[in-house]
Amino acid sequence: MGQTLLAWLLPAIMGALLLSAGVEDARVREIANWKNAAIALLAPVWWCVIGLSPWPEMALQLGVALVVFALFIGAFAIGQMGGGDVKLIGALALWLPPMRLLDTLLVMSVLGGVLTLVFVIERRWKPSEAAVEVPYGVAIAVAGLITLAEPLLNQFRP
Repeated sequence: MGQTLLAWLLPAIMGALLLSAGVEDARVREIANWKNAAIALLAPVWWCVIGLSPWPEMALQLGVALVVFALFIGAFAIGQMGGGDVKLIGALALWLPPMRLLDTLLVMSVLGGVLTLVFVIERRWKPSEAAVEVPYGVAIAVAGLITLAEPLLNQFRP
């Protein structure tokens, strides 16, 4: 019973944290470190709940997340993403198996591109000297929420 409760509770907490991070990024262009840390620190508990073995499954999960995190650190280094966005991607990567992670990154990229277009178009209508700051955490959070919701939605398909 405890395992079943955690199997529902942990994704719900993860969803709430993602939603909160997306809203925060949209409002103030920052994502609190505690939210990213909570997502990351809950991942090993999730791994135990879903029955991942320490070797090789947990090691693979951690390795893939570290590679994704390192790639996005490159985007941060060249000024294309904020640090909170990069940490959120890294934390989210800990939760998703490699193929689901790729799906999520694809959805995140499309949503981020649309969001960027909206901000660029807005800038054309309302010229400003300030750089365009895209709240990419919104795209990350929505992609993560879609990924979390997919198994639940699939239960209702005929």
